Amino acid sequence: MAGGNHVVVVGAGLGGLTAALHLRGAGREVTVVERDPFAGGRAGRIDLPDGRGGAFRLDTGPSVITMPDLLEEPLTAVGEKLGDRLDLVRLDPAYHARFADGSELRVHTDGDAMEQEIRERVSARDADGYRRLRAWLTELYGVQMATFIDANFDSPLDVLSPDLVRLGLLGGFGRLGPRIAKFIDDERLRRIFSFQALYAGVPPAKALAAYAVIAYMDTIAGVYFPKGGVRALPQAYADAAVSAGVTFRYGTTVTGLTRSGSRVTAVETDDGSIPADAVVLTPDLPVVHRMLGRTPRRAVPLRWSPSAYVVHLGLDRPMTDLGHHTISFGDAWASTFDEIITDGRLMSDPSLLITRPTATDPTLAPAGGDYVSVLAPCPNQDTAPDLDWDRVGPRYRDELLGVLAGRGIDLGDHVVAEHRISPADWAGMGMAAGTPFSAAHTFAQTGPFRSSNRIRGVENAFLAGCGTTPGVGVPTVVVSGKLAAERVATLGRS
Repeated sequence: MAGGNHVVVVGAGLGGLTAALHLRGAGREVTVVERDPFAGGRAGRIDLPDGRGGAFRLDTGPSVITMPDLLEEPLTAVGEKLGDRLDLVRLDPAYHARFADGSELRVHTDGDAMEQEIRERVSARDADGYRRLRAWLTELYGVQMATFIDANFDSPLDVLSPDLVRLGLLGGFGRLGPRIAKFIDDERLRRIFSFQALYAGVPPAKALAAYAVIAYMDTIAGVYFPKGGVRALPQAYADAAVSAGVTFRYGTTVTGLTRSGSRVTAVETDDGSIPADAVVLTPDLPVVHRMLGRTPRRAVPLRWSPSAYVVHLGLDRPMTDLGHHTISFGDAWASTFDEIITDGRLMSDPSLLITRPTATDPTLAPAGGDYVSVLAPCPNQDTAPDLDWDRVGPRYRDELLGVLAGRGIDLGDHVVAEHRISPADWAGMGMAAGTPFSAAHTFAQTGPFRSSNRIRGVENAFLAGCGTTPGVGVPTVVVSGKLAAERVATLGRS
């Protein structure tokens, strides 16, 4: 059959789930194969016992949810609405930012509220600059969305359009840090509107200004949290997919792909063979290439994003002085990026993301307790191959809690349960170079230059997930599933 009527999706992460929903909405028969006993992929989950019969419900993957309009599209494909499956709460403020000098800023996504915050706590000049920055970010997003994010590429020539010219005129091909500095003077504000570049694997001073689009999602479009935890998002997708007729095979590991000429004809698993007219592959790129039995042909090896060391802490009392998201900035800034990206060293003066999801949903911790996670950017395993995380990890955990205590956030005396995730753990989950952020968004790994969701020489296998277009982040991974489904549609039907 040439049409790809039965599609096997490998992986029930957000990319695989959204591909499955779009494919099912287009009338395909879909089977999703997932090695874990639940949906989520990198949006993982662990229920951590508190020792008293209760449990802390941990999200082990992304903690920041943005762009609900993009999140709704996969459900729309099968005739459903996001609000019927998910209770999304808009966070206000989106973040609390704490700085080494003891000052604090609340990051509001409402323009009037943020302008007032800046006017009262920084300066009238920067409040006016923020308004100009907000307008620029909004226009930047509008230019990029249809042409550069929500689009399949077959050639770099595909981006030749009026939007490319507009992006250039907006300064999108300059550097992010200097571009933000054109609008605002205060160093603290510059960090707030540029730290998101690290999600893309590039320091703000070197990132393309076009990546300010992530700051748009973070600081303008709104930050949300689903009741029940981030795990509720992939579960909502999986439940909708089952209702629409998608078949799930959980606890099943893919062992290989059977090919006939240029086509994949079956997905091989530890529980048997599944015939396929087309496949969507969502594991990280090296895993996909091993499945295909091939070595990728790239003139320059892929450059991977920095990783993250994450400490999830179950506490015996509520930390009511912490909001949902707190960014604790160290005094150092540019040097910390050099340490983790270039030098392969841990940050000597770390900036940390502290997330307390129980601020929005107290049911994620047992009564009287609390749940906090601490994320420290760190080198990936390619940059720091000699870091022994079995040895370094526990000491680094203690160091991070000591740093936070010195900054007025004392967690250590109240820990009753914890779970740590290091680059070695990410690598054990199949993530290249031990990073959950996949390939960095350098110019040579962006847009039409990023690893294509088409596989050269294989006509009916396509990619979804953060390693392919459009890239890293929950909204873009959700878009990747739609783009993969559109690729399947090009196969036609017989």
